[in-house]
Amino acid sequence: MDRLKIRGGRALKGEVSISGAKNAALPELCAALLSAEPVVLRNVPRLQDVATMLKLIAHMGVTTQRQTDGSVLLNAADLNLPEAPYELVKTMRASVLVLGPLLARFGRARVSLPGGCAIGSRPVDQHIKGLQAMGAEIVVEHGYMVAQLPVGRSRLKGARITTDMVTVTGTENFLMAACLAEGETVLENAAQEPEIVDLAEMLIAMGAKIQGHGTSRIRIQGVDALQGTTHQVVADRIEAGTFLCAVAATGGEAFLRHGRADHLDAVIEKLAEAGVEVRAVEETEAGGPDPGVKKGIWVRSPGAASGQLKAQGFRTTEYPGFPTDMQAQFMTLNTVAQGASKVTETIFENRFMHVQELVRLGARIQTDGKVALIEGGAALSGANVMATDLRASASLVIAGLIAEGETVVERIYHLDRGYDQMEHKLQGLGADIERLK
Repeated sequence: MDRLKIRGGRALKGEVSISGAKNAALPELCAALLSAEPVVLRNVPRLQDVATMLKLIAHMGVTTQRQTDGSVLLNAADLNLPEAPYELVKTMRASVLVLGPLLARFGRARVSLPGGCAIGSRPVDQHIKGLQAMGAEIVVEHGYMVAQLPVGRSRLKGARITTDMVTVTGTENFLMAACLAEGETVLENAAQEPEIVDLAEMLIAMGAKIQGHGTSRIRIQGVDALQGTTHQVVADRIEAGTFLCAVAATGGEAFLRHGRADHLDAVIEKLAEAGVEVRAVEETEAGGPDPGVKKGIWVRSPGAASGQLKAQGFRTTEYPGFPTDMQAQFMTLNTVAQGASKVTETIFENRFMHVQELVRLGARIQTDGKVALIEGGAALSGANVMATDLRASASLVIAGLIAEGETVVERIYHLDRGYDQMEHKLQGLGADIERLK
């Protein structure tokens, strides 16, 4: 099983290219199921979850072809098996995203209850209730969601859907399903993440009629069919935020090419309060179609060793608030910054599993339910630690970059689910890090 060996104490300097967002690429791969015409996705990250999703839709009969430039060609014209078996979805929560598109286009689906990181309850009941409101008949049996349209109906019907909680994958499932439904669908309490906006823009390019994406109320007018398209996957804000925290903690200066500062307002505000310089960089490419569009993020930090960084408390919440996917990485920064801080996790109940591993490295953290109290200024020292989930693994890598001596991070298959060749990108910034087989 692969591990990462890190020798800490080096400042990070240089340039790194931010990959396409995992949380945009996965639903957009599923969106290709809605059309019988070819779809091309550009800037698709090379991640384990993406490979799993490609294998899953290929199992259904979709033709998939990955290009050397990072694009993926998809053709669902011959999709003939609207089923997602347990063997292919047990490690990936996002597999539930095939349910809406399959129901919308084929009128039936059989999808295994999904897996993923063990960071807390993420029930599928919201997905089921929303699709039932659109006329689907769904039962859960033998570990599968079995869905179909009622006898005599050929399409889902528009509905007003108000979820009990803000759910990103739920919003995405309903958004895709509604594109081919009969009539208007209104999504209340919709998630507002940039990845949802990106998915909506892709669907609009395919011929969908969508308004309000990026707000808590989305309106979709169903159409008879969607066409093919070519779409660029938005840059991964969580990968960018992870590198921002890494540079902040180790010190140095870096440019995150393709990073979107406007997608990280809450994180960047906390970094600025901590004493880190961060700004959006605008480039005007010769002959480019969109001069003035933000092309990257520049970051400079004195590093924790300088004693100039100040720990910052925060509370995770839905976008545009502080993202739960950045909680572990920023907590690592807080362990070595000066002062005490309080971190409150409101999204997932089991998202402090990285704490005990950080303590092994010398962090001073106490947890009580959803609250972690961090005593900053710790001198971290290298040790063997074990990743427990995707973002926890990133926090341990950052800790290893700061710690004195050698740190070995075990079970990095979690990291590979969401970060595209992270060790190579860190090596390019001057980190002493290598993958051990």
